[in-house]
Amino acid sequence: MKKFLGATFLAGTLLFNTVSTATAAPAQDKETIYQVALLQSLAMGYFDGSISVKDLKKHGDTGIGTFEGLNGEMIVLDGVVYRANQDLKINVMDDKETVPFSNVTFFEKDFSVKLNNVADKAAFEKILNEHVNKHGRNSFYMVKVSGTFNEILIRSEAGTKEPYPTLVEALKTQKEISPKNVSGTVVGLYCPDFMSSLNSTGWHFHFITADKKIGGHVLDLNLKSGEAQFDKTDAFKMDLPTKKNFHNLNFKTNMTEDIRKAEQDVQGGK
Repeated sequence: MKKFLGATFLAGTLLFNTVSTATAAPAQDKETIYQVALLQSLAMGYFDGSISVKDLKKHGDTGIGTFEGLNGEMIVLDGVVYRANQDLKINVMDDKETVPFSNVTFFEKDFSVKLNNVADKAAFEKILNEHVNKHGRNSFYMVKVSGTFNEILIRSEAGTKEPYPTLVEALKTQKEISPKNVSGTVVGLYCPDFMSSLNSTGWHFHFITADKKIGGHVLDLNLKSGEAQFDKTDAFKMDLPTKKNFHNLNFKTNMTEDIRKAEQDVQGGK
């Protein structure tokens, strides 16, 4: 049975693949950012899982996202799908778990940059953007930044039950911690400006410690030293849920401020 209506950006062209399925992507397609649903649908409270973890891994080995019911933060690294639960603790997710929103790709390093003494997230993004602008600001980039952090502020949240609240309301359950002198990897996605109706533009970062014990969505950081590896990608594929409640969503609603709050706001919970 067809599970999705698919949409693909390739070399600047939007193609609608009305016969695509969650398992139809070519094996090891390493030049495509694959997206499940929209960040805007997640912001509206569409938390139903549309694809299994098992099938998501067919589309990429590196990325970010969340799980059905907004049940924690997803970090995909080296082909393993991890979840940071509400207490920021990491576990490996079962293949049967489902996903309402995610971006993944098969990571291939195109270039890398050494980083030292980066004071905060704003400075971090400024450095990354310098290299994005150099290599092409209208492409997609997945980045892996492995290093030692003087401090990193991360959050995760508890799952919710139907009827689902909006993303901003659901994130009132979020907890935040600021581990210090910790080694780990930031996984980040850069979306160009033309993606503003499908995702958040600019950068979105998740983090996992080197020992795979703690992780979450990155709210701020102070990087002592590390290396940023970039995978530049010029193709984009999106699969949409076909459930009736997804098609009842009103995408004329402007979710920009809700997405900003979800991406950046600190609740203060520890």
